[in-house]
Amino acid sequence: MRIRNGDAVALGPGKVDLLEAVREYGSISAAARSLGMSYRRAWLLIDELNRSLKSPATLSEQGGQSGGGCTLTPVGETIIHLYRDVEEEARRTCAKQIAELIKLLRV
Repeated sequence: MRIRNGDAVALGPGKVDLLEAVREYGSISAAARSLGMSYRRAWLLIDELNRSLKSPATLSEQGGQSGGGCTLTPVGETIIHLYRDVEEEARRTCAKQIAELIKLLRV
């Protein structure tokens, strides 16, 4: 599922995966590495997401002696929870259609 805000994808599976990785690793760079993406790509995705929201999903601290970091806000946690709930509901409700689509795939 993707939610658009104008031409931009405000929220989609990649951004939710990235939020989960930020929650796990505590930094954008570590989250990016865990997902096999560049820091710049991860930073741009987080920035695009935060600009699309009324309140940011993440809070970043500048690097330095403590090394900086990134944490989720309550909005970020809510996004993950709601997005995964929608995915699960779609799996349950659309199991037949998903199975038919999978039959069309080359395995």
